[in-house]
Amino acid sequence: MKIAIASGKGGTGKTTIATNLSWIISRKRPVQLLDADTEEPNSHLFFSVKYELKQDVEILLPRVNKEKCTLSGECAKACQFGAISVFKAGVMVFDNLCHGCGACSIACPTNAIYEIPKQIGVVKIGKIDQKLAFGTGILNIGEPSGVKIIRELKKFIDGTKTVIIDAPPGTSCPVVETLRGMDYAILVTESTPFGLHDLKLAVEVVNEMKIPAGIIINMASEDYKEIERFAHEKNIPILEKIPFDREIARAYSEGILFARGNKEWTERFEKVFAKVKETLK
Repeated sequence: MKIAIASGKGGTGKTTIATNLSWIISRKRPVQLLDADTEEPNSHLFFSVKYELKQDVEILLPRVNKEKCTLSGECAKACQFGAISVFKAGVMVFDNLCHGCGACSIACPTNAIYEIPKQIGVVKIGKIDQKLAFGTGILNIGEPSGVKIIRELKKFIDGTKTVIIDAPPGTSCPVVETLRGMDYAILVTESTPFGLHDLKLAVEVVNEMKIPAGIIINMASEDYKEIERFAHEKNIPILEKIPFDREIARAYSEGILFARGNKEWTERFEKVFAKVKETLK
């Protein structure tokens, strides 16, 4: 079973849910926690991780053979990111915009484009204990996209374990890559108009990808009921509500799992997992 913890915006508590849920269910079954938030990975802060593998991740950057180039402009037309431009004096490649997709090389009618590797980040794989495996992807500062790193990280998914992936925030390409192939998505939101707005975007994505989903409301407030109304309207289950609690916030700020050793929250997270399993039946 592969579960993504996602949200339409940052700061809703994805990592709080991913780390606590992983720890609780790993006490009874093998779990693999993967942090796919390559720009700001922080799941590791809650654990003592023993890394066993570190692998560089590369993309291929285009370079132009001037002797073959006819300045047709087909490469620039094919690039969706504006990373290559054609002028009368020649072709210019903007490495910081390039996503390494290879479209320019394919489009070139004279095969004037060749490619060179560039390291954009790393994937690190290890374990927290015998029951909880861990992996993370880290994007180098200044790189435009972590999609390739997420793709490489997911190659280490262990199908014999329950896999929980802490997704990047938002609804852009890295989130879509994280959600690809997932069995279920837990969408974490907050009791605010901003939380509702971005939750709607996340729901659109999982619906388009045909991934069943449930909602956890973090920092829940009884004064704002619009999340519940939206969930009822869209027939999406509310899996759990976590209150706006000072002690939970303090535990998070200190890198402590608030559910660890807490009987009530252990049972509540176990019920969340049971609801997910029931849906997937």
